[in-house]
Amino acid sequence: MCPMCPKSNLREMQTKSSSPRRVVVTGIGLVTPLGLDVESTWTALVEGKSGISTITHFDPNDCPVKIAGEVKHFDVTKPIGPFEPSPGSLVKEAANSKEARRVGRFCHLGLSACLQAYGDSGLDSYRSKIDPTRFGANIGVGMGGLPEIESVHNDYLEKGYRRITPFFIPQAIPSMVSGQISILLNLQGSNLCNVTACTSSAHAIGESFRQIQRGDADLIMAGGAEAVICRLGIGGFAAMRALSTRNDQPTLASRPFDQDRDGFVMGEGAGALVLEEYEHAKKRGAKIYAEVCGYGLSGDAYHMTSPAPEGEGGKRAMIAAIKDAELNTDQIGYVNAHGTSTPTGDAEEAKAIASVFTGAIDSLHVSSTKSMTGHLLGAAGAAEAVFSILAMNRKVIPPTMNLEKLDTECVALKINFTANQAAQKEIQYALSNSFGFGGTNASLIFGKI
Repeated sequence: MCPMCPKSNLREMQTKSSSPRRVVVTGIGLVTPLGLDVESTWTALVEGKSGISTITHFDPNDCPVKIAGEVKHFDVTKPIGPFEPSPGSLVKEAANSKEARRVGRFCHLGLSACLQAYGDSGLDSYRSKIDPTRFGANIGVGMGGLPEIESVHNDYLEKGYRRITPFFIPQAIPSMVSGQISILLNLQGSNLCNVTACTSSAHAIGESFRQIQRGDADLIMAGGAEAVICRLGIGGFAAMRALSTRNDQPTLASRPFDQDRDGFVMGEGAGALVLEEYEHAKKRGAKIYAEVCGYGLSGDAYHMTSPAPEGEGGKRAMIAAIKDAELNTDQIGYVNAHGTSTPTGDAEEAKAIASVFTGAIDSLHVSSTKSMTGHLLGAAGAAEAVFSILAMNRKVIPPTMNLEKLDTECVALKINFTANQAAQKEIQYALSNSFGFGGTNASLIFGKI
């Protein structure tokens, strides 16, 4: 058939339009137990500092677990980071104290991270050229407003129905971070919230990546938020015997892959990334941190809280992400492990990593930043995605702290867990793992561009 005939042209156009669009990261934001923004968090992270201390959000004296990774000195009414909304800006009311009372703490943390990422992206001065229906939000949240539920329930028991605040339901609903940021920034595209336990924000980033890839959006604010350090939250996980009880040594309690680990440490915080179609970002001269290269997900189909033997589900997620990115394992220089510091989970993930990276293990660095932040639950994937991106950009692998005696099941694997000290290393690609209760898994791959 002649290449100039209409049918041939149509076939060529269909082939071009079916090619996945490239997706890049043009803005980042963080609120963690290590700092209220990206720079303070990253500095503490590479220095091996801990954000874990005795709980102050409530009196923990009668609780078996008295430690957590709290976000300290946070005030939602004060602008944080490089973005100071100008008069008349769409986000002028973002830190208004009256509005802040309408949502829960997880939403406060999430909005701060999102506004940081938005400011960092440079989009505010370009908004008149952006179709708001092509700009969406997906902020994953694992549990939502648990402290607010606890507080309102206590008021109800003491004083009855009349003392239930009209803001109670909005304070509790997990999707309110996406809802609020879409209102504040006039994001009229998709408005979503992945709720998949500790994989929530990794899925939020991955699913947003897919949306932009297939042409359903040009920009998405993606990430996660969580704040459940309250009596019910700590008490519930403590009842499962999932938390560390190293109460007299808070900074040493989170010790992924260490033989003496005894459970994870609860953390709180938020992470946000502005995902943008590559040509769209280039056209406006955006700063590009990384490209989202691969996304893999899987289900263990094994147990509600324990990982599948040999980390089989996580292994399939990593393999799927690597295949999606069209990479060889020796091209990936860093894995930010899920590494929660639980007796079972760490060893199984390590076995999965060793199995996936057979033949490339000598050139690979692995670390768990939860050793310093604690486990941010639904926000963990987003925060650790930012850490993975910064590791590439800054050429530094953050350490796994408190790794004094490697788990006996991990010794033979010959994995470099970047124990107790950051490592200088230039890497082209980084992989970030997130696994959650219910057997839900996600792996994300980021690359330099």
